[in-house]
Amino acid sequence: MKRLWIGCALGAVVIGGSARAADVPPGMSVKAPRLQPVLDWTGFYLGAHAGFGRGNAHATLRDPAVAGVSSGFGGPVGGLQAGYNVQLPSGILLGLEADVTFPNYIDGNSIIATVGTANSSVLQQMDYSGSLRGRIGTVAGPWLAYATGGLAFMGERFVNSPTVGEEEKQVSMRIGWSAGAGVEYAFAPHWTARLEYLYSRFGDAHVQFASGAQVQSATDFQMLRIGLNRRIDWTPGSVPKLAGIADPESDRWEIHGQTTYLGQGYPSFRAPYTGANSFTPAPQYQATWSNSLFLNARLWEGGEVYYNPELLQGFGLNNTVGAAGFPNGEAQKSNFPYPHYNTSRLILRQTWGFGGEQEELASGPTQLASKVDVSRLTVQAGKFAVMDIFDGNAYAKDTRKDFINWSMWAPGAFDYSADKVGLTYGATAEFNQKQWALRAGYFLMGDVSNSNNFDTKVFQRGSYVLELETRYTLFSQPGKIRTIGWLNSAFSGSYRDTLNNPAFNLDIAQTRQGRLKYGYVVSVEQALNDDIGLFARWSWNDGKTEIMAFTDIDSSLSLGTSIKGTRWGRPTDVVGIGGAINGLSNDHRDFIAAGGLGVLIGDGQLNYRRERVLETYYAYALNKQLTLTADYQLITNPAYNADRGPVSVFSGRLHGEF
Repeated sequence: MKRLWIGCALGAVVIGGSARAADVPPGMSVKAPRLQPVLDWTGFYLGAHAGFGRGNAHATLRDPAVAGVSSGFGGPVGGLQAGYNVQLPSGILLGLEADVTFPNYIDGNSIIATVGTANSSVLQQMDYSGSLRGRIGTVAGPWLAYATGGLAFMGERFVNSPTVGEEEKQVSMRIGWSAGAGVEYAFAPHWTARLEYLYSRFGDAHVQFASGAQVQSATDFQMLRIGLNRRIDWTPGSVPKLAGIADPESDRWEIHGQTTYLGQGYPSFRAPYTGANSFTPAPQYQATWSNSLFLNARLWEGGEVYYNPELLQGFGLNNTVGAAGFPNGEAQKSNFPYPHYNTSRLILRQTWGFGGEQEELASGPTQLASKVDVSRLTVQAGKFAVMDIFDGNAYAKDTRKDFINWSMWAPGAFDYSADKVGLTYGATAEFNQKQWALRAGYFLMGDVSNSNNFDTKVFQRGSYVLELETRYTLFSQPGKIRTIGWLNSAFSGSYRDTLNNPAFNLDIAQTRQGRLKYGYVVSVEQALNDDIGLFARWSWNDGKTEIMAFTDIDSSLSLGTSIKGTRWGRPTDVVGIGGAINGLSNDHRDFIAAGGLGVLIGDGQLNYRRERVLETYYAYALNKQLTLTADYQLITNPAYNADRGPVSVFSGRLHGEF
């Protein structure tokens, strides 16, 4: 199965493979002046799809008591496909296609069934589904109508939590059949879009646990999905060029993609005790993998839409707990043993120009190449990350290309709105001038701390952010200062109220009510020359209420430098060196010392010292699309505890983009 995931990632890179957007150098997007219809559908193609899936399951548990359940499940899905078509002179099309589909990252979308007795409780969860199908259809100009059917398969997990004994897990794959139909439209010489319905029926699963519990399950699954395919001009003995494959063949839309694999580990370290949210002192290695497409289109003058589907997989060290300055910015606060689909960004953007001087905006994952007025107003709304808009630091911003420690790539004390994968819903406005820009935004807050659900009491609950960016030159080199103020209105708990009532037993949820939290950020970047830049950030929040989304930091100072390799003949290589010092408020510190748990920290005890982070990396450019990075971090007083550590974290990152 590992080969399957490798294949998925390579497919994602080729056609556009997933927090938080990576910058793509300008000039990578090739355009053709006009569209021509596909005259011949014959050939290989690669593609991606997204849509909605709905299934039904009937599960029976025997242990030896008998319990049964019938349930429905489903939600957003996404995946990849590849195939080959042959168009006959009569207009009949014959084809063969393989696809793999993954559920959304929210567990409730993939839990097939839960069944229990007095002795056992079994959860059945889908990890992926796929098919190998034939296609037959008829071509009419740029249109194709087809029917499809063939072999289906599904990977799933069964987890038993017995009343007595350890948790048991079984991984299962079952085979079945699938059938469906669709329509496909060729809107450019090599590009097609499709709408497809697919029904799959899987054979019964029979699972037996070591405890003696047995589960039998029958499942079907149906999907309605849209897809995008790119026909590949591939002849034996030749390799298609990536730039040609990514050519959108139009100036009305662009496609970008990226894949990032980040492996990370540490050797054993000193730790006289360990808590629920601690780094374990034994050696450990974990990895994360993200694959992204960025599909961007012009709708009308000044109007644009951005869609960013992603496949996310992997684990952070210790399930992403153990340090406030966590060492992997790609680690989601959810653990995915298999890829999970997510619509990471879906944005509607409108720009109004006010005339005068103009500037070029380079093509990138979340920016269509365009020429715009310097004096302009840009408004956008939808789903995206707060950090897509605010604190756009040029040297420490992108965990897929530069620093990866949470307190290095972002202002550590900025508790910005986000779900567990760093995204939210909101609206922003930016008024841009030549020497300055003013940005403001409103975002939905999580319904509780560290949640995937949002509080829909609009304006009563939410996050308000305001940023002033000033631009200047120092010794003929550009610099920027960004000042951010933010206010969160959230359903949150109080550290001090929790400590003052022993009956709460350090359960901060007992004190949750509507509360305000506020803070600020000062961020500076300064170029010394074309190859060397400096940056510094100071961030602070009031530290009275629980962290809602980011990490357990109430004050943070970070600074560093970024150096290109021009002096040693590697101008596209980058060296980064930086450090951060993180702190807690008195209330937050007392809560953790008493044994309370934060979002990322909680050793059960606390010998408080400021957490210190040193990070350095070397990014080696293999070519224009691939970069290999070695990263080292030294975390002293992890989770603010002088009794534990220091911890040396070693990382390797492979990043590809187009």
